[in-house]
Amino acid sequence: MADQIPLYPVRGAAAVASRKRAAYYSAAGPGAERPGRFQLEDESAHLDEMPLMMSEEGFENDESDYHTLPRARISQRKRGLEWFVCGGWKFLCTSCCDWLINICQRKRELKARTVWLGYPEKCEEKHPRNSIKNQKYNVFTFIPGVLYEQFKFFLNLYFLIVSCSQFVPALKIGYLYTYWAPLNQRIPSDMVFLRTSEKAGSCFIRTDQLDGETDWKLKVAVSCTQRLPALGDLFSINAYVYAQKPQLDIHSFEGTFTREDSDPPVHESLSIENTLWASTIVASGTVIGVVIYTGKETRSVMNTSNPKNKVGLLDLELNQLTKALFLALVALSLVMVTLQGFVGPWYRNLFRFLLLFSYIIPISLRVNLDMGKAAYGWMIMRDENIPGTVVRTSTIPEELGRLVYLLTDKTGTLTQNEMIFKRLHLGTVSYGTDTMDEIQSHVMNSYSQMYSQASGNNASSTPPRKAQSSAPKVRKSVSSRVHEAVKAIALCHNVTPVYEARAGVTGETEYAEVDQDFSDENRTYQASSPDEVALVQWTESVGLTLVNRDLTSMQLRTPGGQILTYCVLQMFPFTSESKRMGVIVRDESTAEITFYMKGADVAMSTIVQYNDWLEEECGNMAREGLRTLVVAKRALTEEQYQDFESRYSQAKLSVHDRTLKVAAVVESLEREMELLCLTGVEDQLQADVRPTLEMLRNAGIKIWMLTGDKLETATCIAKSSHLVSRTQDIHTFRPVTSRGEAHLELNAFRRKHDCALVISGDSLEVCLRYYEHELAELACQCPAVVCCRCSPTQKARIVKLLQQRTGKRTCAIGDGGNDVSMIQAADCGIGIEGKEGKQASLAADFSITQFKHIGRLLMVHGRSSYKRSAALGQFVMHRGLIISTMQAVFSSVFYFASVPLYQGFLMVGYATIYTMFPVFSLVLDQDVKPEMAMLYPELYKDLTKGRSLSFKTFLVWVLISIYQGGILMYGALLLFESEFVHVVAISFTALILTELLMVALTVRTWHWLMVVAEFLSLGCYIASLAFLNEYFGIGRVSFGAFLDVAFITTVTFLWKVSAITVVSCLPLYVLKYLKRKLSPPSYSKLTS
Repeated sequence: MADQIPLYPVRGAAAVASRKRAAYYSAAGPGAERPGRFQLEDESAHLDEMPLMMSEEGFENDESDYHTLPRARISQRKRGLEWFVCGGWKFLCTSCCDWLINICQRKRELKARTVWLGYPEKCEEKHPRNSIKNQKYNVFTFIPGVLYEQFKFFLNLYFLIVSCSQFVPALKIGYLYTYWAPLNQRIPSDMVFLRTSEKAGSCFIRTDQLDGETDWKLKVAVSCTQRLPALGDLFSINAYVYAQKPQLDIHSFEGTFTREDSDPPVHESLSIENTLWASTIVASGTVIGVVIYTGKETRSVMNTSNPKNKVGLLDLELNQLTKALFLALVALSLVMVTLQGFVGPWYRNLFRFLLLFSYIIPISLRVNLDMGKAAYGWMIMRDENIPGTVVRTSTIPEELGRLVYLLTDKTGTLTQNEMIFKRLHLGTVSYGTDTMDEIQSHVMNSYSQMYSQASGNNASSTPPRKAQSSAPKVRKSVSSRVHEAVKAIALCHNVTPVYEARAGVTGETEYAEVDQDFSDENRTYQASSPDEVALVQWTESVGLTLVNRDLTSMQLRTPGGQILTYCVLQMFPFTSESKRMGVIVRDESTAEITFYMKGADVAMSTIVQYNDWLEEECGNMAREGLRTLVVAKRALTEEQYQDFESRYSQAKLSVHDRTLKVAAVVESLEREMELLCLTGVEDQLQADVRPTLEMLRNAGIKIWMLTGDKLETATCIAKSSHLVSRTQDIHTFRPVTSRGEAHLELNAFRRKHDCALVISGDSLEVCLRYYEHELAELACQCPAVVCCRCSPTQKARIVKLLQQRTGKRTCAIGDGGNDVSMIQAADCGIGIEGKEGKQASLAADFSITQFKHIGRLLMVHGRSSYKRSAALGQFVMHRGLIISTMQAVFSSVFYFASVPLYQGFLMVGYATIYTMFPVFSLVLDQDVKPEMAMLYPELYKDLTKGRSLSFKTFLVWVLISIYQGGILMYGALLLFESEFVHVVAISFTALILTELLMVALTVRTWHWLMVVAEFLSLGCYIASLAFLNEYFGIGRVSFGAFLDVAFITTVTFLWKVSAITVVSCLPLYVLKYLKRKLSPPSYSKLTS
């Protein structure tokens, strides 16, 4: 059926190519032959005639549109005055600056290089200094950079201009203080590993700060230099290293080592196991290496991105509202000057009006919001439910309440990185944690019988076995199969036992001696993967113990204490492409050569002999959240091995297409292998990971997992953690290396609906190069995305891609140094203090100790911070608008004179001691209790729509301010017509009472500090009436009037002020009551 489904109906030249690509996907089954990548490369020329489109509207595009397709929608934006005002000027300035920087600081082209040992003068090229600068500013850019970051916000720039204007006497309308307000041994560079003090010729390094994995990696020295008698001989030989050009990939390397002064010349291939990358740590012995990459060309620096200054979405929204307020300010001032008739120095009057109405944009807005952010941080760190949480930023706590995408690391973040062996399946019998003693019994019986037969004493072992079972033949068959499976697991791995040096024993002790005291307490296992260690620890628990290993041999200890020695002939390490690893060993006692292999079921199913149970059991284990491995073996004759060894050595020395040639030789052995067993290992999840992820999904947050681990491991954890639900399908993106393959895969992925996406870092890189927009659009529709084998730079790039393509807020969480770039690129970065150190924690905006704490951090603190800041910001703007409205009415009555209504300290006190405490107490307000917010995470989903602070809510507050300001001023003028001299005291008293009542109207849940703030502010105002009477006159000395204390104590003054206040506030209380009855908010339904 698949070959009858055309990818896209296009012109005739592409029809044949379309049918070929459809056939590529129609091939199925273990033995199906699919076209190779080289065939697909030849067809890529037709892709220009078959563009990948995301909607039907693009079918009629010309071929010339292909190269511009990913950016087609962006380039269609309007380029006019609207574009320039709305941000185009900033884009142009940034483009010009980038152009100047590129002119002044051109990047040097990266090239392959040859490094001579001991002869630096032979190096013709200059390489960067081995110094890394991670500082954001230098002595020249600090002041300009800081000033730009502050005054790129319109609010700060506006206050700067207003405050500076008060140094001009003609423009000074108040006191200056009205406007000025306080506001182990680490590897230093990338090297090729030449020599080590370890006798085995290998060492372990820790790479947790590079790839996020806590397991030690085994590195092998170049055999030619390791065999030299003395260290000084390195400088007497004539040798050089050829290294490929610097690149981002930390998991691959190709190079050669050549020694010219030997006969014949020595040529040795170099791979990733011969390298020591910068920022890794030597964990065993000492190492000598030759530097191949320095400074900016090292893998660690190339995978690090520069941090950005993070600005919260709330601040950006308030910045837009501030611009709208400024336009209103200019318009109101122009109206006043126009009504004056442009008499006299009208431009000076215009500027004075701008200053008189400047409270439309109150300086206290910035102060209150910054104080609120500090209060939110204090509350987060004081929360006993999330102990150890640290707030390292004072600018973006509200971002925790606006998140749409959560990008999380796997190792150490979702998992504990601790593996436990759970299941062994032999096809006809399965063993779990409660039946491991049976396996131990089988292993013990097998080896006891083996040694009894070898010694000729069969009588001691045969009778007990017959006595144990009525069907000895079946039992013997099961024991033999169990024994073979356990032995294969104990031999096929990259684990090395490490013994701690005892007191008084030097590091030169020969640990490889057979009579060494191999005490279990003194032994630890090291490997490149924790599940490898789990398998070897399990074989130890059932009686077969790995006691020693070097590059050429392994030694196992049987349950009876005998030592079995195996010679390691070849090792085939795990790669993301092959999805399997293997080893060829020779039994020293029998000289038998055996090829053992284990790997993912998708890779092994076509290699092993036919069976009818493997696929079903792999599915069963995967549903249990277990990481499965298929184990197989093949016996080799001496002739077969010698033929393979010659072909394999020749392929390893190839300079071109080395990987493909080596893989082809190894595949010649991978035929009709005997299936031994299927293993299941569980990666322990962090505490409460599943309910936390479920809570985040219910809150409308999409979760992406970005990890440097293998595809199979990442997929398994995604299932076990319920990142991908059991009912969802998973689309595994095939490995792609070219535009043609990416085109085919994206078309195949487009046909899938409501499925999770699993993609590798290499395939992601190819897709982003050619189809960035299409991949982002498809991936964002997925309920979950898993990106494996991601480098640190790729993690950061994915974050930026989501920000640019969706415009939504992103959060990144991780625990390793490889997560720092992602954390710094996200709108909100969260670091976990774990086994990989504090590098991620120190670089993050928020630091937590467990992944489960992110639930309360977002649902409770994030939600409350956003809603509180939204209410606080709008109320502060209301406070400025209402007094500006009163000033406008007052100026209109006095023939549009630019005379201030309130003088000096009254204006300062209005925004501080008279109203500051009640207004700021809004940071204690909450609509629902924390327990309710955690129980109903759906409440969080409403915040992403930004309804708490929008132009709609802003206009509502503007109308309220105009209404109340007009009522207060006109009411004062109307009711006190005969006592006009007291209009300042009357209107100001009503204004203060109105603000206090409006705070009470806004509060949803009362806190005792709110009540204290209300009465404290009222008491401060009443007390100030006694000694600030000179400020209550109209104008500066307009009428020469002062406050009459006896007048404000009369009943007439009190009831008229009360009447004005009631008229300004009572309608709003009525409207609020009706709204809650007719259209209650979602949270009120939960609290009722």
